[in-house]
Formats: sequence, C-alpha cells, structure tokens
Amino acid sequence: MGLTLLGALLVFGGLLLMVALPIWRGRLSDARHTSTAVREPTLEPPKPAAGFYAKENWLGLMLMALGGALLLLS
Repeated sequence: MGLTLLGALLVFGGLLLMVALPIWRGRLSDARHTSTAVREPTLEPPKPAAGFYAKENWLGLMLMALGGALLLLS
C-alpha cells in the first residue's frame, strides 16, 4: 500500500513539475530578440508555454519513471 501511494505521488508530482516549468518560462518571441528595439507585434499569447524539452524536464521525467517503477513493483 505504501509503495503504491508513494509511486502515485511521484508520478503526479513529476507530471505537475513538467506542466509548471513551461508556464514559469517567458515568451518564445522574447528569446529571439536581444536588443531593446521596438518589437514586432506577434499573434503569440502574453504567456505561452515554451515547449517540451527532455533536457529541461529531466527532473519531472525521473520522478515519473521512479513512480512508475514503484507502481510496477507494488
């Protein structure tokens, strides 16, 4: 019972972490502009997600993998 609960919490925590990281990042169009010149208007929302990159979401992936392994063991 304890391994199942811990595994479920790790999977859920890893998923939440992977969802929250892109939200905390900035706009995609700001990364392309290095100067403080007038920026062109874009159709991009004010706070878009920056996308999924395994390099940046490794902690969430590891938590989900560990949680999945615990769920398989229980």
